[in-house]
Amino acid sequence: MASNVNPTVRRRRLGQELRRLRELKGMTAEEVAERLLVSQSKISRLENGRRSISQRDVRDLCGVYEVEDHRIVDSLMQMAKDSRQQGWWHAFGDIPYSVYIGLETDAASLRVYDPQVVPGLLQTPQYAEALIAGALPETAPTDVEKRVNVRLRRQERVRAAENPLRLWVVIDEAALRRRVGDKQLMIDQLEFLIERSQLPHFTVQVLPFSMGAHPGINGQYAILEFPDASDSSVVYIEGVTSDLYLEKANDVQKYSVMYEHLRAQALNVDQTREFITGIAKDYARGTAG
Repeated sequence: MASNVNPTVRRRRLGQELRRLRELKGMTAEEVAERLLVSQSKISRLENGRRSISQRDVRDLCGVYEVEDHRIVDSLMQMAKDSRQQGWWHAFGDIPYSVYIGLETDAASLRVYDPQVVPGLLQTPQYAEALIAGALPETAPTDVEKRVNVRLRRQERVRAAENPLRLWVVIDEAALRRRVGDKQLMIDQLEFLIERSQLPHFTVQVLPFSMGAHPGINGQYAILEFPDASDSSVVYIEGVTSDLYLEKANDVQKYSVMYEHLRAQALNVDQTREFITGIAKDYARGTAG
């Protein structure tokens, strides 16, 4: 049980261990909830790491599961205490997708498909500001600035000199031709995308309109993989009012296979750079977006 991890991952690992103990006891979440006089949904949220867990919760659950080894109980109690610490993103206040940021911060690799916009880890500050302001028109300027700063802080993982995040991105042509801000802003964004695509731990591919229907037609998603073998991969799907996290092996496998089809249908790395350069020239001529 590693201690040098962020609170989101601590909660996730603790939840996995509590689920393992419940299953060893042969109990359902409903049975545990009845014993503790709580809702079944609380037990589920504790086990999937989406809810903060107290040391009292751990103590009560260990009692139900009849865990007699005090070293295990003490270790789980410490994990619960550590999981209530705050990650760097809490300094920015209430961030709707803070769970995802915690996972991304600890991930070893990230595969992203986006049909509408340039993914956040590859956005320039100007593009991010114009995009957020346009997507959330009722958001105060100070909150837009906060979101931009969070996005830029997230990008530190992909610029890190040691152990950077391995990033593979498939972008639909629509994301490149959708004008966000003015013409020069888009040219700068596309040039930045080309520059980033040349880093050794980055792979960027474009899925052109000419490919027609494809497996990602239903929308954006990301697959996160972690350095610790005990941390299962996660599929993240962003929503308007809530996000979806898929962790079952079957779900992750389906999205991984779908991503492999997207990779195969997209332009290769060299073709992608040439394609993006062509769209940047279209913007310069006023014929794009």
